[in-house]
Amino acid sequence: MSSDKLASRVVTPGAGPAYDHGDKFKVKKLDFFYGNFNALTDISVDIKRHAVTAFIGPSGCGKSTFLRCLNRMNDLIPGTRVEGRITLDDHDIYGSGVDPVDLRRRVGMIFQQPNPFPMSIYDNVAYGPKLHGVRKKSELDAIVEESLKRANVWKEVKDILGRGGLTLSGGQQQRLCIARVLAVEPEVLLMDEPCSAIDPTSVQKIEDLMAELKDRITIVIVTHNMQQAARVSDYTAFFLQEVAGEPAHLVEYDRTASLFTTPRDRRTEDYITGRFG
Repeated sequence: MSSDKLASRVVTPGAGPAYDHGDKFKVKKLDFFYGNFNALTDISVDIKRHAVTAFIGPSGCGKSTFLRCLNRMNDLIPGTRVEGRITLDDHDIYGSGVDPVDLRRRVGMIFQQPNPFPMSIYDNVAYGPKLHGVRKKSELDAIVEESLKRANVWKEVKDILGRGGLTLSGGQQQRLCIARVLAVEPEVLLMDEPCSAIDPTSVQKIEDLMAELKDRITIVIVTHNMQQAARVSDYTAFFLQEVAGEPAHLVEYDRTASLFTTPRDRRTEDYITGRFG
């Protein structure tokens, strides 16, 4: 299911040799608007391929809004607009001729609340491949099994594939949703607080899953959990809205180890040490 690849201050990671595999996304001078409200301003950042990047910051600072810009989910909200440029593998995702549906296959998304379809576990995972033309049951069987294995949920559901996805526990539902996204072979996985509504055991399994997947998939996660960001991510971006009603912006972006131990901006240090937020 492969498909064809679709002079403000630029915040870049600090120097160092570790896990730099080139840029998957390049964001330049991004402003985002809900109607007349400028929610994000002057965002310029390069997101590395085959790494986990965490977005942190207080509630309401635009993390999830920016995440949804990366696969154009905000297009579904009337009155929104983007200024600036986002490229995926050097192709402008807001350019003419880009199919948002195909973009969202390449850049899959997991939401805060698990959202299985009201159908069987099997059909949840097979839905995307069927939509993209896979019809042979043997092929669908293989995709379903492989996707559930990659999502660390196969052993728990392999004997109940005909049961409704909504009958699973919250943590199992979230991993089922991840399997559903993985079934269409995305290049990027966006995760909007994927662990905030599930049990600790499932949190561990999803964090392990991110570590396993990043060799093949670029992962971007929004989290309010500083410990989680430190555990799972290779890079971290800190967003902040300093004045209510004013647009949020990107304060600092660096390798996670550097940002958490030697942040370059005092506001970053204040946030990660709990002085506000």
